[in-house]
Amino acid sequence: MKEITLWLTAIRAPFFTATIIPVVFGAIVAWYNTDNFIWSRFWLTMVGALLFHMGTNLANDYFDHVWGNDEVNTTPTPFSGGSRVIQNGMITPRRILCASLASFALGGAIGLYLNSISRGNVIVLIGIIGIFLGFFYCARPFRIGYSGFGELAVGIGFGPLMILGSYYVQAQRLPFEIYLISIPITLLIMLVLFINEFPDYVADKTVGKRTMVVILGKRKAVIIYHVLLVTVYLVILSLVWLKLLPLFCLISFLTLPLAIKAFFVSKKNYDKIYELLPANASTIGLHSLVGLLLSAGIVLDKIF
Repeated sequence: MKEITLWLTAIRAPFFTATIIPVVFGAIVAWYNTDNFIWSRFWLTMVGALLFHMGTNLANDYFDHVWGNDEVNTTPTPFSGGSRVIQNGMITPRRILCASLASFALGGAIGLYLNSISRGNVIVLIGIIGIFLGFFYCARPFRIGYSGFGELAVGIGFGPLMILGSYYVQAQRLPFEIYLISIPITLLIMLVLFINEFPDYVADKTVGKRTMVVILGKRKAVIIYHVLLVTVYLVILSLVWLKLLPLFCLISFLTLPLAIKAFFVSKKNYDKIYELLPANASTIGLHSLVGLLLSAGIVLDKIF
C-alpha cells in the first residue's frame, strides 16, 4: 500500500482531471453527433491517454531533476514544484525514467490497437504528437517547456489532441467544428499551467526555464491570465451563438463565482506564493467544472 501511495504521488494522480475531462468531452460530442457510443473504445482511449499523462509527468520530474530545476525550488506547493519524490530520496531518478518510458510504451500499444480498428492512421498521428510533446517538454534536444512554448504545448496536448482523439475513436471522422469547440478546455488547461508557474518563478528563472511568467514578469503575466480567463467565457458564448454548442452549455456559466474568485485572488496576490494558492486551486476547479458542465449541456440537449 505504501508503494502504491508513493507512485500515485510520483505520477501526480490528482492532476489526471487534465486528461479525464477532454476525453469525456470528446466522446460525448461524438455520441451527440452520431448517436453511437462504444464503451470499450472509450475506456481504452481513457486508459491510453492516462498512460501518456503518467509518462509525461514522470518524464518532467526526471528531466527537471536533471536540469536542477526542482533542486533549486525552495518553495514547492501542492500545485507546483514537481512531485518531489526524487528530491526527497523516495524513488531514484532511474526508476522514474524507466516508469515514464514504460507508460509511454503501454499507452502507445493501446493507441496502435485503436488505430488498427479505426480508419486511416489518425490515432497514430495523434499519439506520435502526444508522445513528442510529453517527453520533449523537458527533454533535450527540444526542451519545449524551457523554450517559451510550454503553455502552447500543454494546451495542444491536453486540449484538441485529447478531444480529437477521443472523438475520432467513436465517430471515425473529424468535422471542423470539433477543433473550435475544443477551445474553452484548451484555454483552461493552459490557464492551469500558467497560474502554477507563478510559485516557480524564481526557480525557473534561475535555471533558464523560459515560461511565460519568466518571460513577461509576474505583473504582466497576471494580466494575460486575466484576459484568457475572461476569453474562456466569451468563447463559450460565441460557440453557443454560432450554434456549435447547444444552448444548455450556458450552464457552464454557473462557474463564474469561482472564476471571479480566481481573478481577484490572483490580482491581489500574484507576487505572493502561498496567498496565491486559492487561485491555483480555483483554476484547476474551473477546468474540471467547465468541462463537465459543457459535457452535461450537450447531454441535456440530446435528451430534451
